[in-house]
Amino acid sequence: MEKSPEEVHPVKAFGWAAKDVTGYLSPFKFSRRETGEKDVKLKILYCGICHTDLHQLKNEWGFSKFPMVPGHEIVGEVTEVGSEVDKFKVGEKAGVGCLVGSCRSCENCSNDLENYCSKGAIATYNAIGHDGTPTYGGYSDMIVVDEHFVVHIPENLPLAAAAPLLCAGITTYSPLRYFGLDKPGLHIGVVGLGGLGHVAVKFAKALGLKVTVISRSQDKMKEAIHHLGADSYLISTDTDQLQAAMGTMDGILDTVSTTHPVQPLIGLLKTNGKLILLGGMEKPLELPVFPLLMGRKLVGASGIGGMKETQEMLDFAAKHNITADVEVIPMYYVNTALERLARADVKYRFVIDVSKTLNSE
Repeated sequence: MEKSPEEVHPVKAFGWAAKDVTGYLSPFKFSRRETGEKDVKLKILYCGICHTDLHQLKNEWGFSKFPMVPGHEIVGEVTEVGSEVDKFKVGEKAGVGCLVGSCRSCENCSNDLENYCSKGAIATYNAIGHDGTPTYGGYSDMIVVDEHFVVHIPENLPLAAAAPLLCAGITTYSPLRYFGLDKPGLHIGVVGLGGLGHVAVKFAKALGLKVTVISRSQDKMKEAIHHLGADSYLISTDTDQLQAAMGTMDGILDTVSTTHPVQPLIGLLKTNGKLILLGGMEKPLELPVFPLLMGRKLVGASGIGGMKETQEMLDFAAKHNITADVEVIPMYYVNTALERLARADVKYRFVIDVSKTLNSE
């Protein structure tokens, strides 16, 4: 049976939470556990707003629990470490992404794939922790996490712009690496130029790839090419453009989180091409088989990444000066920001300035 944190946790915490499926956030007092032997306690400085937060707040995936404190793109300062912690020191900058726990013993966990833990990875919020209490995320003043699920933030990365890398960054970096779409000279498409898509373009270019952004309208063409460095831009509603680009791409990262046709995207792939789905769509896609058969093409999917790869991604981002394009907001603006996010009215990620604007008074 689930316990309330107040029953077992002595450390007072404060954040903003949604109480029901309206998704409306308001001030919320709760508690965290004491810092255990292997734990790291962070004062939260910044927290990104992910589209997943919107899905979860509205219960669009059907498993939301309330009250809910969202946020899994957390950057903070270490304020306390347990007696057995050897990776972090007080005063260091560190991050917490989408995971705060896993079994640590199954085959996937043993292979640095904690995100695919066979016994169920523990999400940073809207999940149940090992002690039977709900997990609460980064729209809050502090968090306590096992050091295994905490990452170092490289010194040259600006903290606010680094926060979205803890979800959007690893979600796009991992499939490029795993599916072999990281070889210089390959041509990949990026569907959707939002929080994930714009970071995907940056990672792909840093890997030496040719990148085509695929979008429904030409509104973001100038931004994609002149600001983000994409090589070309394809309007997915233009049949002439689609026809001209048939069979030209080695792979496609599809970042769109709403149901949409994939057959035109399959047509863009070369023989042996790979379409990788990254968006959490609540409704099934219609998947035509013959276009796959006729080119030995693959449709796959990928969800975030393990802890080792997340640190690797951050180190790669630091080496290549990759950050998210962010709009930093105060906590009291969060409900407006979520409304704007639902309209795709952000370039490209909202980040909450938690430490300066979260007021418990």
